[in-house]
Amino acid sequence: MELMKFDTDRDYIVRGTAAGETVRAFAVRTTDTTAVARERHHTFPVITAALGRMLSAGAMMGAMMKGEKDKLTLLMKGDGPAGQITVTADSHGNVKGFVDNPSVTVPDKYPGKMDVGAAVGRGTLTVIMDLGLREPYNGQVEIQTGEIGDDLAYYFTVSEQTPSAVGVGVMVDTDSSVKHSGGFIIQMMPDAAEETIAAVESKISASEPVTTMMEKGMSPEDILQHFLGDLGLVINEKKPVRFHCDCSKERVAGALSTIQKSDLEEIIADGEEIEVKCHFCNTAYNFSIDELRDML
Repeated sequence: MELMKFDTDRDYIVRGTAAGETVRAFAVRTTDTTAVARERHHTFPVITAALGRMLSAGAMMGAMMKGEKDKLTLLMKGDGPAGQITVTADSHGNVKGFVDNPSVTVPDKYPGKMDVGAAVGRGTLTVIMDLGLREPYNGQVEIQTGEIGDDLAYYFTVSEQTPSAVGVGVMVDTDSSVKHSGGFIIQMMPDAAEETIAAVESKISASEPVTTMMEKGMSPEDILQHFLGDLGLVINEKKPVRFHCDCSKERVAGALSTIQKSDLEEIIADGEEIEVKCHFCNTAYNFSIDELRDML
């Protein structure tokens, strides 16, 4: 298979298999994607880390889908100060997301280690996949740690019966900018041998955090090679990843036109144009009184 050629200094995802296709794996660089999310939503460092981890997970889980129009939504709804984290992704490397409360601070776990779990809290992780069927797939598990990687590994094992290791991380620089962001997912297929499972588990338990690997200059391919190189890793696909929102003034107008007629009339009676912001990308759209009247 010929792999797509593109700028590997930008965000991208790789998909591979190992051990005779009894293991499948994904690794992603989302540094630019998370930086865009931080800029759009003005997130504080611990929320940058939480949202970035979710964006990495969404990008990789989106790559698991095969349909052109397939959509994935991740909802991490904990009782911590962050509120709900929402991420959506497609099968083309497009991902977007937002957090209810971007301006959150919590004490570090220890110096240099942000406590994402404390920001998220306990609650539920919901995965919704719209695969073009009559009803979307909907899976839900209890949040285990709030660290996101652990919770997704638990989701795959419990809801999809696919034993998985998930590592996602964000390294925030001293100026609050995004230095590194990325992750990996390694999954055992039903026919994986016990010795294969043991070898992967041993490698993962002895490994450094994904952001430490990235700080050393490791690419997504290098990360998968580190975990699966001894098991005959084959890279099957590479594709770009980006923060991309498909909102538009027309779409926002369509949503506005569905509100109660009396509410729309009340807005018009105020005599001032209104501003509506997209949750996912924070883009503001202004509507004049004449435009609001046209909606009626």
